[in-house]
Amino acid sequence: MVILVVGSGGREHAICWSLSKSKRNPKIYCAPGNAGIAQIAECLDILADDIPSLVKWANEHDPNLIVIGPEVPLCLGLADELLKDGFQVFGPTKDGAQMEGSKDFTKKILMENNIPTANARTFTDYKKALAYLRSQGAPIVIKADGLASGKGVTVCETLQQAETALDESMKKKVFGDAGAKVVIEEFLMGEEASILAFVDGESIVPMVSAQDHKRVFEGDKGPNTGGMGAYSPAPVITEKLSKEILEKILKPTLEALKKKGIIYKGVLYAGLMITKEGPKVIEYNCRFGDPETQVILPLLKTDLVNICMAVAQGKLSHLKIEWEESQAVCVVIASKGYPGSYPKGKIIEGLEKAVQNPETYVFHSGTVLEGEKTKTSGGRVLCVTGVGKTLRQAVEKAYRAVSDIRFEGAYYRKDIAWRALKSKHAGLHAKKD
Repeated sequence: MVILVVGSGGREHAICWSLSKSKRNPKIYCAPGNAGIAQIAECLDILADDIPSLVKWANEHDPNLIVIGPEVPLCLGLADELLKDGFQVFGPTKDGAQMEGSKDFTKKILMENNIPTANARTFTDYKKALAYLRSQGAPIVIKADGLASGKGVTVCETLQQAETALDESMKKKVFGDAGAKVVIEEFLMGEEASILAFVDGESIVPMVSAQDHKRVFEGDKGPNTGGMGAYSPAPVITEKLSKEILEKILKPTLEALKKKGIIYKGVLYAGLMITKEGPKVIEYNCRFGDPETQVILPLLKTDLVNICMAVAQGKLSHLKIEWEESQAVCVVIASKGYPGSYPKGKIIEGLEKAVQNPETYVFHSGTVLEGEKTKTSGGRVLCVTGVGKTLRQAVEKAYRAVSDIRFEGAYYRKDIAWRALKSKHAGLHAKKD
């Protein structure tokens, strides 16, 4: 069996790793991959957003399954082009990928179908947006409508911060065309959590819950990043809450998409705020999360190849998906300066020692192999995951492995899972989802 995975980050490394454990013994290719992925897959010199080259390769090599990792190729319509040629694809078409590609599109889906979410308005005119902002006051949230690598959302505690965020997005164009349209959204109080679900167009099956840390500094301070760490399951998501999320949020969203003629296949990722009024949608993503994937897939018992094929073929309801009764924590090691500018080409040491610990995994995010040396090539460099029967065990395993890894300017948060560790559930054994 031949599988092509598209992407080059920690998410794709975790996907390749999980696929490689399949009893189907697949031959895995990854475009373009990274230094870690190269240990378990054949990396291709094709960028994830090079749609023509990816389609050409697929037609020449005829893979049995294509798994698209990042949002950019999905929003560019890679799945559409591959489906035209008859390939089995795990990932939504371009119209479905709008769930991430346009926050305005998602907000309309939610509000038109009475799916719990924050009140919001969308603007393309800066003066009108500024006037509305001033009428609402702070705290408030400013969102660039398009893709901004996880950095287009600004939670503003003061009106001055909000006006600055609006100015940077619409006038200074720090997010390019993605910020020409903005969504100004009500600030929600509560605790964030992520629910990712497998979707085959008709059926929707939630994965174990997760919670990530988007802010760069300890205590959830500083600017947003693509994610500095995560843990799964999230104690805030109880069994009762899981059922409520499925019935009131996920299923209605899938039905709303179907009403628009969108047959959504792949992963639907709901970023939620658990408020006093109940769970509300902050955002949707159209793919596996990063770094959530790095804590969710190590807990998956069912063969990921079988799941992806079932999704692609519309047969998800035929499959029982099972999870380990464990907990997982990942810590992102980043380059100094991230999420701003950062150096590249720093030699990474200690990788072999780090993975000698049992139930510890190192997923590469921004690395490159130069000769026999693994070097940094991105802002988020590595994602170190620990798995344990309790959250505390998982945290200890992850940080023990992090301490073995070194490169110049390495930075990581030392408080990943702090909120969950304060929970009364933190020391308990994980229960089935």
